[in-house]
Amino acid sequence: MSKLLVGSATDVGLVRSNNQDQLLVAPGLYAVADGMGGHAAGEVASATAVKALRAAFEASDQRSADALLNAARAANRAVWEQAQSHRAMHGMGTTLVALAVVERQDGTNGLAVAHIGDSRLYLLREGSFLQLTVDHSLVQELVDDGQISQAQAAVHPQRHVLTRALGVEPSVDVDLLAVEPHHGDRYLLCSDGLPREAPDDEIAAVLLSFPDPSEAAEQLVGLANSRGGSDNVTVVVVDVRANGQAPDTLITLSQPVPVDTNGQPEGFGSSRPLGASAAVTTIALPSKGPAGVAPDEVPAAAELPPQPGSQIPATARPARRPFALFTWRVGGFVAAVCFVIGGVIGALAWYGRSAYFVGLSGREITIFQGRPGGVLWFQPTVAERTRYNSSSVLPSVLVKLRAGYLEPSVPRARQFISNQVAEKIEAQGETPASARGAPRSAKHVSTPKSNPLTGAKAHQPSAHGTTETSPSTTVPAKKAPPSVQPKRHLSTKLGTATK
Repeated sequence: MSKLLVGSATDVGLVRSNNQDQLLVAPGLYAVADGMGGHAAGEVASATAVKALRAAFEASDQRSADALLNAARAANRAVWEQAQSHRAMHGMGTTLVALAVVERQDGTNGLAVAHIGDSRLYLLREGSFLQLTVDHSLVQELVDDGQISQAQAAVHPQRHVLTRALGVEPSVDVDLLAVEPHHGDRYLLCSDGLPREAPDDEIAAVLLSFPDPSEAAEQLVGLANSRGGSDNVTVVVVDVRANGQAPDTLITLSQPVPVDTNGQPEGFGSSRPLGASAAVTTIALPSKGPAGVAPDEVPAAAELPPQPGSQIPATARPARRPFALFTWRVGGFVAAVCFVIGGVIGALAWYGRSAYFVGLSGREITIFQGRPGGVLWFQPTVAERTRYNSSSVLPSVLVKLRAGYLEPSVPRARQFISNQVAEKIEAQGETPASARGAPRSAKHVSTPKSNPLTGAKAHQPSAHGTTETSPSTTVPAKKAPPSVQPKRHLSTKLGTATK
């Protein structure tokens, strides 16, 4: 008999003004999504993704790994269609990491993971801490190719550029992993706001120090904020524990989790103050083999009471009072401000994603969508890879590629690359033979020597066997005294000289 005990927490951080992360804690399905694409669009993308993921997975006939993969694809389609129907949301997307209890083909049960982007899944097992997912990012590809180290990747200027994300295209490849659960396993799902601020060894130390998953989740959020909190941070901690109770019994907690009008736990996907306790879901799982688990269909969820000795007090968030001074004038003003802000965000989204540029991904010539260096929240993504590298073009073109050469479309970018490659080939064909190592032709003309008495230049044999003569214009020589005779005389025989 096994059970899953789950704790979660999310926070806006210390720099951002809104939380674009979303978390999902449902019976046998847990997920974290990190939205991108602007102040409002990022929130919409992540919320749309987790809602569609849950609906599609719960609607499937079988809780299988394929059902989880199809649910992730449905989430991608939902985000894509949402973006296409609202101009201000064009180009929005989200990362996603989801963990689900699934039934395998042999009838036993295990865990499956769907992943895209740079949100991560970690496993803590018997003191060992392992990252199970691989980031879909530009710097991760550079690390895999051996071009940079992990330490360099952490400070790389393009560390935020994703190579894959949910909702950017109508279809996308989603990584699917099978996981064999063991009693004592602790799984951590998190957005990149946690590993960006804290190294793996410190994350593992927190997971080892706090047995309660809810408290561990809150401590991890506090760790990220204590190191700068430069991004939203969201974590879900899932424990696999042995349960000696009867299969039809569940651990009952003191109070139920309040839900909003959408059926989600209160505060779902919003910024939770660090002092607020996280929701914990407990699921009893009847064993189906030495390492397999199968989910019970009925969860019990509750808010944890304050933990004695906890470093972070678990205090309830007070209910907000309605704004008593609301008038139609105030409402109109707020609507106008929102309209203006939405227009600005839409313009920025269009500008940031409407262009393409040719740049370098390591040594590979790559076509990116967006603007070089990004525009505020809108970072460039890989649109197309080519078979050319930095040696395929002239050295002078590399300056343009390092800065990013803008083009209005992918076909124009392809044409630019083809032109530069053709110029390199043409330049190699026009190189003189002597410059490529061929011997020079022997053509040396010696300087004629003049007669010391007459001043007339002597005839010298040329390299071609002919005699070089002095110019046709002659200078009259001075008449020598009778007693002085020239010591040398050059005969007119070609190519010979006599004394």
